[in-house]
Amino acid sequence: MSRVLWWTVPLALAGMVSGLSAAQGQSGPAANGEQKANAGANAQQDRSSRSPDEALFVEKCAMCHRRMGMGTVLLARRMNPALAPLEARTDLTVDYIKTVARQGMGNMPPVRRGELSDAQLERIAAYLAKSKQ
Repeated sequence: MSRVLWWTVPLALAGMVSGLSAAQGQSGPAANGEQKANAGANAQQDRSSRSPDEALFVEKCAMCHRRMGMGTVLLARRMNPALAPLEARTDLTVDYIKTVARQGMGNMPPVRRGELSDAQLERIAAYLAKSKQ
């Protein structure tokens, strides 16, 4: 009796593994054997800058607030997607930027002074405000 049970466990596991493999195969390679391309697989965020203040924005903010950043994606759901990147906005003031950065808003957590000094925040806010003038 124990011999029968000993053999059934590996057979049951093998059946489950092959079933999972078949299910995963449906979203894997196409029937003709070619792999489907992932459009974002090699995408990279733009990290270029043309000024020291823009470079500071890139260093401290761009990971969320440039193309493909979580902040940009979330803003695009709430407003005109073309205006989701902060650098494209024309309605932001220096004071508003500083307030949102320090207090947070929606999904954006507050940025503490240990992460971004007041002087750095002032430069970034001025850069974003200047980008629309």
